Parts: sequence; structure tokens; C-alpha cells
Amino acid sequence: MITDKINNISVTTQASVYFDGKCVSHGITFADGTKKSVGVVLPATLTFNTGAPEIMECVAGSCEYKLKGSEAWVKSVPGEKFSVPGNSSFDIRVTEPYHYICHFG
Repeated sequence: MITDKINNISVTTQASVYFDGKCVSHGITFADGTKKSVGVVLPATLTFNTGAPEIMECVAGSCEYKLKGSEAWVKSVPGEKFSVPGNSSFDIRVTEPYHYICHFG
């Protein structure tokens, strides 16, 4: 199931812009204090580092990702999620805009 709407949140109106504009996201906070981000990655191959564990949820577009220590690229399409350990990294390869929700663990 694809998350298409998130209710009862506050949104950080200033975007976080990474990689010269190839990734743009907004932070969201739920009433219970849970934080996530929603954003888009434009066509590129990028490396993201993690502090806390993350779950990347694809809501539109697609990507291929490769977790640190792996040689395998894995495709993620709308409705799919992938997990990234904390204090790690992942490579992401995007050929069309990849819209995501990042769930912080």
C-alpha cells in the first residue's frame, strides 16, 4: 500500500537541499514526537550516510539502491520499502524522480 497522505503533522517549511539540489526533503513531526522526512531525489547516483537506522518508502517513481558492504543493486518501486542500518550508508541510483518517505528509527 502506498502512503499518499499523512494527517496531523507539523511540517518544516524550509527544505533540506542536498547534492546541489538533486535531493530535496521536508521534515515532518507527528504529535507523539516521531520524525520523518518526505522528499524527492532527481536523476543521479548518490551516497547517503545514516546516523540512526532508516526505512526508505517509495511513494512514486523508482530507484535502485545498494547497501554498504553489498555489491548488489536492488530496485525499489512504489509501495516498497528498504531498511538501512544506523551509522552506515547506501548508494542510490535514480533515473526518474524518486519520491520517498524516510522513516527514522
